[in-house]
Amino acid sequence: MNLLAQPAPAEVRAALPDAVAVGSTRLRVWGFAVYDATLWAAPGFRPEAYATQAFALELRYLRDFASADIARRSIDEMRRSASIDEARSQRWQAAMRAAFPDVKAGDRITGFYRPAGAEAAVARFTFNGQPAGEIRDGDFAPLFFGIWLSAKTSEPAMREALIGGDKP
Repeated sequence: MNLLAQPAPAEVRAALPDAVAVGSTRLRVWGFAVYDATLWAAPGFRPEAYATQAFALELRYLRDFASADIARRSIDEMRRSASIDEARSQRWQAAMRAAFPDVKAGDRITGFYRPAGAEAAVARFTFNGQPAGEIRDGDFAPLFFGIWLSAKTSEPAMREALIGGDKP
């Protein structure tokens, strides 16, 4: 399936009218398909400066996961880029559990990143196209989206596909 040929979901078009699919890939762990990911951003998106630009990251789940497991794994991945103390870890996990419901195969969580401007960077989430939550923490948002977009990601091939590096 060519994920880049798919039109942007309605919630992405509403939040980022100029967005195009920058890149797309499937995450596999131990041979199991976990999710399909697509990065949506305005033309000219610069991956080396992802934290300074608005974008959306859509995850289409191919397996069932509990909200708590998604939050815990997210913290583990975020710790690849920064030291996160236990109090902050607990606070962020609670915020993610509130924003991410349990997912079933076929569900979509889309994260929207708004860079810091007059206020701290914001991560806003939708679940199957409906508002699901927002985390207003200037430290959280870039680290969370860095799971996929940071050069320190645990999945460099996935990052390369998302930022369009695997295009001919």
